Amino acid sequence: MTSIPLAGRRPDKRTRRILARTVVGLLLAGYGLISVYPFLWMISAAFKDQLEVVSGGHLIPKNPTLDTLIDTWNKLHFFDFFLNSLLVTLYTVVLTLVIYAAAGYAFAVLRFPGRTFLSRLFVSLLFVPGVTVMLPIVLLENEMGILGTHWGLVLPFVNGGAPLSILLMTGAFGAIPAELRDSARVDGAGEFRIFLNIYLPLAQPALITVALLTAIPTWNEYLLTRVSLNDQSTFTLPLGLQTLAAENVPHYNNLMAGALIVVIPVVLLFVCLQRYFVNGLVGAVKG
Repeated sequence: MTSIPLAGRRPDKRTRRILARTVVGLLLAGYGLISVYPFLWMISAAFKDQLEVVSGGHLIPKNPTLDTLIDTWNKLHFFDFFLNSLLVTLYTVVLTLVIYAAAGYAFAVLRFPGRTFLSRLFVSLLFVPGVTVMLPIVLLENEMGILGTHWGLVLPFVNGGAPLSILLMTGAFGAIPAELRDSARVDGAGEFRIFLNIYLPLAQPALITVALLTAIPTWNEYLLTRVSLNDQSTFTLPLGLQTLAAENVPHYNNLMAGALIVVIPVVLLFVCLQRYFVNGLVGAVKG
């Protein structure tokens, strides 16, 4: 019998599928490593002294120390800036949830003239860069007398979160069966009670998603805070971190430690609420 040469045989479909998945997996892993490396370097530098940071590019500290974090904590006046950031973020999240949960319910459930047009108008605002309205916001805040105060941050943040928040809440409320509302109406429940006792509890993942998508950019916002705030007593954490960068001789280990202090709260928040975040996005998309 003559043997059939194997050199020219093409791999079967299963083998090609495995090879394709392997290549894609390696590419994604490489991209992930490249993306996460700056974050790992920030963590590493936060546990080094200044000399070790500027003298070598190794990732693992040779002599890890907590002195950098402690020194940065004291320089950054962490508690004052942390409290300012916390208050601004809390006010923004609460107002966003109250206003846009009600708006999402109205767009998803109620019927009124101009409903479709207004809904599409809000969604279209997603494509407007926030920096384009920075100057009008500052001028308006100056006329209102809130420039330089925390309300000069909270109100623009709440307004800027309208398009995405309304889109998510409308999708989440739209996915709830209308029969529940009809049953409640038969039992004598009013619109506000239906919204409060039925729709809000069922839309909890979407509410948490909106809260996360509002809290994280509000906590990290720098540009508007830099333009609006001048008094150091009102500074939030990103502006407090800038005071370290403004030193005559910047200490990069302190800068990285300060950045780590700023980032840790939002990372922990996202890790704790990740499950609700994913469920909220999936529910909004299905709706």
